[in-house]
Amino acid sequence: MSVDIATGPAPLQLTEGAVKELKKLKEQQEIADDFGLRVGVEGGGCAGMNYILGFDQKKDGDTEYIISGIKVFMNKAHGLYLAGMEIDFQNGLNARGFTFNNPNASSTCGCGTSFSA
Repeated sequence: MSVDIATGPAPLQLTEGAVKELKKLKEQQEIADDFGLRVGVEGGGCAGMNYILGFDQKKDGDTEYIISGIKVFMNKAHGLYLAGMEIDFQNGLNARGFTFNNPNASSTCGCGTSFSA
């Protein structure tokens, strides 16, 4: 299994709100310690690509980062699309859920989870 543990800075950021919500979800769902947060992209969605965000185990080709105490797994090939991205959690009247602020997206869809690069 080819998994790297990064020694440099992570290519993406988690806001304080996102970290708080992720830790709460991990505890509520009793997610095992060998699982981390998978962040990635996949083809599809109304703008061409969707974000992947969920707890998962390490896979071949992953790089592991520790961001604010959270294990984050990202496939090396997805770095091009995710470099500089900030993941936040909104809990307001107008929106509730994780949001993606991606400087690499040339356009996004109204759903907030689909983009093109």
